[in-house]
Amino acid sequence: MTASPTSLPAVVLRVPTHEDARAWHGAFDDPDVMEFLGGPTELSMYEELTARQRMHDAQLGYCLWTLLDSHGQVIGFTGAQPWPAEKAWGPVGEIEIGWRLARSAWGKGYAYAAALATLERVRAAGLERVVAMINDENHRSIAVAERLGMTLADRFPLPAGRGHARRYELTLAAG
Repeated sequence: MTASPTSLPAVVLRVPTHEDARAWHGAFDDPDVMEFLGGPTELSMYEELTARQRMHDAQLGYCLWTLLDSHGQVIGFTGAQPWPAEKAWGPVGEIEIGWRLARSAWGKGYAYAAALATLERVRAAGLERVVAMINDENHRSIAVAERLGMTLADRFPLPAGRGHARRYELTLAAG
């Protein structure tokens, strides 16, 4: 588990459990949270996602970790995973970092604290570079990426003409 620096809200990252699928589904079953991701989805998608993240952690040493606040409440996820090769767009072959928080956790510094903890962990896992794919309209996530020191490297058209996504990148200094 990783805690954030003291000037930020305390966060804990853990490998997602099977039970976290329900927690993620509950946290993200909100049109505002899923605005840039196609809208709320079924529990089965989170069951598959948490299983895949456990596999990523075992094989790669990183994944999308369950994000807990200082009271042990699940408030979302953060972490890194390979960009899926089956997607016909985006940074195939890259390692993407990301974060998704329950609406109740927005505006409190959790996304930035979680992203910093993610960078610490992926650097420790030996990654030298990460990317973040963010919808052009997602100003909150763009602000987090820029605060992390990520630079805008490219833009991609989203499938089905749904706008564009930005690819931010960050080279990780050895720690």
